[in-house]
Amino acid sequence: MKIEIWSDICCPFCYIGKRHLEQAIDKFEHKDEVEVTWHSFELDTGAEINPDQNVYEMLADKYGQSLEWARKANEDLKEKAAAVGIDFNPEAIIPTNSFDAHRLIKLATRHGLADEAEEKLFAAYFTQGRHIAQPETLKQIGLEIGLDASDLDELLAGDDFADAVRADEKEAQKIGIRGVPFFVLNRKYAVSGAQPVHMFTEALEKAYNDEQADAVGQQA
Repeated sequence: MKIEIWSDICCPFCYIGKRHLEQAIDKFEHKDEVEVTWHSFELDTGAEINPDQNVYEMLADKYGQSLEWARKANEDLKEKAAAVGIDFNPEAIIPTNSFDAHRLIKLATRHGLADEAEEKLFAAYFTQGRHIAQPETLKQIGLEIGLDASDLDELLAGDDFADAVRADEKEAQKIGIRGVPFFVLNRKYAVSGAQPVHMFTEALEKAYNDEQADAVGQQA
């Protein structure tokens, strides 16, 4: 079974949704047959690398709300994240552009380390207060998951995988994805948002059963 995920590193619901999916897969009888592919999606393609606002100010401006509203929204997120073992630390977040982080994930994918890259980048952004657009941060994260230093230097000095990131985003537009996380199972079923674990469980079961029925039909 193939699961494709459109996600952005700067999206807290993507981090929480990742955990919900992982919990569902862990309980899934056929989990060894699940193959996960990560696709790039930028919530703000024009985001500055070094903006002059913190996460609360950016959120308030984006939605035309008060700073108090933004702080409350993040406190609610902190509770949701804690429920799935994520130490969400909004005070430490350094808002930035995620494009180069997505390029790093593409390099990691080539080496079978996409899940590791996603996890490290989410933790770096949401819990550790690391600047995920800075080359030195991205190189360190790459080294932490086992990527080669020379490959990382080449990536960060050029524009490798830029086309792959843009291709993912164009495909998202074609499919009609307007927000993330967005999960597609076997190119047949979709789960939008950080849905509860039971929703992912139901989607896994349905996609798997349909896949088996199709296989039987082809053999008949």
